[in-house]
Amino acid sequence: MTQIHLIQADGQALSLEGEDGQSVMQLATAAGLSGIVGECGGSAMCATCHVYVDEAWLDKLPQALPPELEMLECTASERRPNSRLSCQIKLAPELAGLTVHLPERQQ
Repeated sequence: MTQIHLIQADGQALSLEGEDGQSVMQLATAAGLSGIVGECGGSAMCATCHVYVDEAWLDKLPQALPPELEMLECTASERRPNSRLSCQIKLAPELAGLTVHLPERQQ
């Protein structure tokens, strides 16, 4: 199990624990978190699971692949250098403590 921290747009922090291999999007939607929609179910075909990865964690994540980079062009909130799709971030022991910030809106 890996614990991560999600900071909602209003600053409220929530810690969730999930199974290794589960995506951040799956964990958040299973918990009923309203800040992540995940319309495509995690196939990197929409941008409704957009998050801002805390700067301290950027180098610990795998590089974004072309389909993710393309979908990041369609985010409802501002795309930033630390923008990622949470469906493409898989939980693993080395990501214990990962912090992501949710944008103001997804659609």
